[in-house]
Amino acid sequence: MSAVEVWERYASNSRPRRAVNAAGASTWLNWTQYPDHGPDESVLGDLAGRRVLELGSGSGANLAHLATLGGNCTGVDLAPSRTSTAVAEWGHLPGLEFVTADAVAYLAEKDEVFDVMYSIFGAVWFTDPAILLPAVRDRLRPGGVLAFSQLPATEAGVIAGPAVSKWNYPADQWEKMLADTGFTATASVIPGPADGEVGTLLVHATAV
Repeated sequence: MSAVEVWERYASNSRPRRAVNAAGASTWLNWTQYPDHGPDESVLGDLAGRRVLELGSGSGANLAHLATLGGNCTGVDLAPSRTSTAVAEWGHLPGLEFVTADAVAYLAEKDEVFDVMYSIFGAVWFTDPAILLPAVRDRLRPGGVLAFSQLPATEAGVIAGPAVSKWNYPADQWEKMLADTGFTATASVIPGPADGEVGTLLVHATAV
């Protein structure tokens, strides 16, 4: 099974996002695996007029929220059905587009420079950082922001699968890899909302 087929199978089992969150908002950004928990889009800084790229945009809900805040937003996802869903749900918003592509290939073929890139349980988790991080740095302006979230590493290293692997590293290792690639970075685990619930690794990096 190819990586595209894996993500298409995942997409077929995904459920639509809630119409509104606990605050009654119809668009929002959520970094963690728990609804209404953790920081919001302020992690990314001021988005008005900024070029924003989401690596692994899924159904597009997080990116759509950033477009409502004035970002010029592009979402990249490997699964064609996810792109179709995102366009159908959010394609009417100005300053927002969705593309079916591999994240590394997309970055390699573009001349465009972005102000912000981010991934929420997305492509950063599932792509070799030795390949992805330099590609991101090449397309991020100096002072630009890269942020991503995923599950914390319980066992550091690569969890290999037949078509899709996960790169699980502790916070300090992500900080070092990012520093070696031309970023200043901080990484920490957001505790789960209740005792005993797994937290979320959140990494914030600035291109130097």
